[in-house]
Amino acid sequence: MGNIKLSIGILTLNESRRIENCIRSAKFADQIIVVDSGSTDGTQELALALGAEVHEYPDWKGFGAQRNRLLEHVRGEYIFFLDADEEITPALQAEIEAVVASGSNEIWEVLWNQVAFGKPLTRMKTTGGIQRMFKRSSIREYAGLVHEHAEMLDPNLPVRTFRARLMHYSRESIYESLNKLAQYTQLGALKRAQAGKRGGVFRGMGSGLAIFIRLYIFRRGFLCGSEGFLFCFLVSLECFFRYAALAYDKNIHVEAKARR
Repeated sequence: MGNIKLSIGILTLNESRRIENCIRSAKFADQIIVVDSGSTDGTQELALALGAEVHEYPDWKGFGAQRNRLLEHVRGEYIFFLDADEEITPALQAEIEAVVASGSNEIWEVLWNQVAFGKPLTRMKTTGGIQRMFKRSSIREYAGLVHEHAEMLDPNLPVRTFRARLMHYSRESIYESLNKLAQYTQLGALKRAQAGKRGGVFRGMGSGLAIFIRLYIFRRGFLCGSEGFLFCFLVSLECFFRYAALAYDKNIHVEAKARR
């Protein structure tokens, strides 16, 4: 590993609008790795120009598989996973650097500050922490098509949470949001098909309504104006359509059977 202490890994697919700000926020790392799924909009060229090392794997097999491919290129003692629609703030950078300096072997979670349609949803209560930073030697592999998770060699490692939050630009336009909805609907339905779950319109309505109430009421999305409503509504649509797709898209079950 030499003097490489911190690697930051980013998964991309046609992220030319956001990749520059994402990588610039990660410039303090010793190694920045971009694993690209076959972008055609110049994402790879932009990443290379900003000093990242780029590896292309266009045969998409899910988020977990792409993160495992990224792990193969990590040379740092620590790995922090950053999404292309996220940015590390100076406060979070300071905390990450403190962990690296300490040499501790723990799992580190981050909380999001959501930014939707150009507005930070600061009055909305954040969701639970997302595990993003580990010692490379502690990770066995990543598992899961979507909402993937790291499987650790030692499952009893302590979990800590950074105080500073990660900026998450998850919804920039309606068009982009609908594209993301379609992608996550497909992946979510496939994950449930592999688990043997049943779909249907009423199951989807129940799931969508439950998540909308949780986000809009209990997590205070209603305090964030129309942007907060749109954010909560689009997430609830994803929950509805993945159960609808599970019931009506026969190709979901064919692909799930092939993956077993």
